[in-house]
Amino acid sequence: MRVLGIDPGTATTGWGVVWAKDRATNQIVACGCVKTEANKTLDVRLVEIYDGIQLIIKKYKPDVVVIEELFFAKNTKTAIAVGHARGVAMLAGSKMKLPVFEYTPLQVKQAVVGYGRAEKNQVQAMLKAIFKCKDIPTQDDTADALAIALTHIQTRRYRASA
Repeated sequence: MRVLGIDPGTATTGWGVVWAKDRATNQIVACGCVKTEANKTLDVRLVEIYDGIQLIIKKYKPDVVVIEELFFAKNTKTAIAVGHARGVAMLAGSKMKLPVFEYTPLQVKQAVVGYGRAEKNQVQAMLKAIFKCKDIPTQDDTADALAIALTHIQTRRYRASA
């Protein structure tokens, strides 16, 4: 199973494609960010995010798309903008006939670290260990996207074994 994890944002949308090779092995296929410029209007930025995710889907052919759920932020304006980016990401996956799943930040931390209140550096350290790589992307959005993809894989494995 190939999973495209997405950490949505209007300035930076992190993405990561993870391949669940077998019941115990996961491999990072590719990861990165879709970046938009702050001086562009929101509608243009959303088109760029949509187009970027469509290209990623066409290139890496994931089986599913997994997106981080929106949590209530202190800044309502930021939360609304992230909501727009989430919607565009969901639309991109749906238009490509892929199932779309969502996980909360708490679920992601629980699945990757085993503790729902883990810090970002703890999540990144676990990603490094799980994927057996020297370095994990330092861009938070990319690392978060990989963690979201891994959460879906871990959740599916857990449900299959229960």
